[in-house]
Amino acid sequence: MNQLGKIQLLLESLSQGDNQFYAQKLKGVQTVSSLEEFSEKVPFTTKQQLAADQLAHPPYGTNLTYPIERYCRFHQTSGTSGSPMIWLDDQEGWDWVKENWAWVWDQAGVREGEAAFFPFSFGPFLGFWAGFESASYRGIRAIPAGGLTSESRIKMMERLRPQVLCCTPTYGLRLAEIAGDASRLGVEKLIVAGEPGGSLPEVRARLSNAWGAEIIDHHGMTEVGPVTVGDRHDPSRLLVRHEAYFCEVINQDERGIGELVLTTLGRHGSPLLRYRTGDLVKPDCDFALQGGIIGRVDDMVVVRGVNLYPGAVEEVVRSVKEISEYEVLVTEVDSMAEVKIRAEGSGVGELEQRLREVFSLRIPVEQVTQGTLERFEMKSKRWKTL
Repeated sequence: MNQLGKIQLLLESLSQGDNQFYAQKLKGVQTVSSLEEFSEKVPFTTKQQLAADQLAHPPYGTNLTYPIERYCRFHQTSGTSGSPMIWLDDQEGWDWVKENWAWVWDQAGVREGEAAFFPFSFGPFLGFWAGFESASYRGIRAIPAGGLTSESRIKMMERLRPQVLCCTPTYGLRLAEIAGDASRLGVEKLIVAGEPGGSLPEVRARLSNAWGAEIIDHHGMTEVGPVTVGDRHDPSRLLVRHEAYFCEVINQDERGIGELVLTTLGRHGSPLLRYRTGDLVKPDCDFALQGGIIGRVDDMVVVRGVNLYPGAVEEVVRSVKEISEYEVLVTEVDSMAEVKIRAEGSGVGELEQRLREVFSLRIPVEQVTQGTLERFEMKSKRWKTL
């Protein structure tokens, strides 16, 4: 079934169910005859609207198409951009999520009988939960490593020799730092998510060199599910699972960069129609995302007229091999934003020079003692507003 057919099926499901959230938004739109008509008639959904709905109708909100007894899976967002938001799935919706992650495994070239290592605590976020459960669906041996120290996880990998490691780019670098020579652990692929680093050449190169492994990027969200995977033939691109998502990019600038808008085509129990993700992307002619997730609409900091995105700064920092860890401090001086970087390592002078070359800004870099800065297992929080 094509995208239009899946959208028509979704609208029919909503019209027959009891989804009060979308009953208000759709106002009688029960079907459309084209994708253009869908975009014209159906309004955007925002995270703020969903959060307000859950606050007004605790604990789950009204974006539920079926009776509450039908839902079998609970997750919630990490809360990095606000209060955590709860997301429920019925069995069909959860199977759809797992099928999308199975596509990620296939695109990454992970084969039946191989082992995948998951070094994170199994909290309520969706994260790699879908990847973990879909691994068995694909005949992949899933190894949980929650509740362990990083040192214990490395010893476990040394003993079990998994072919695949699933983690954030930040934690992949952290594990390599602790391991000393991570290539001895036998990992052949890292599937990284949660941060944009997997599509950034300098971050990808640093991870690849540390592990002696192929780096494959992936992105998704709790409320949306698994959306993309890195193109192994061109790692700078993220491939979109168009069978599962109707994608739009709005408010594109002169470079073609705009905000990614997604409609979930198979998650009828807790759907999203024209959801403004906040992710900044640049679609190419095949609607793959060139450069991965370039940034977030709400993450950009304007410093003396220059737009600074965390991903762009990360790319420059990781190009200096002597820098092991860093954080960015944002302050306001005379109603204008200023940034300063604190970094571990001996490459402070080189980093200042490269930042000036790339951004035409003088961004001061302070060297701090090794081990001073915070390390992260999941999403990093390196940008701090003072």
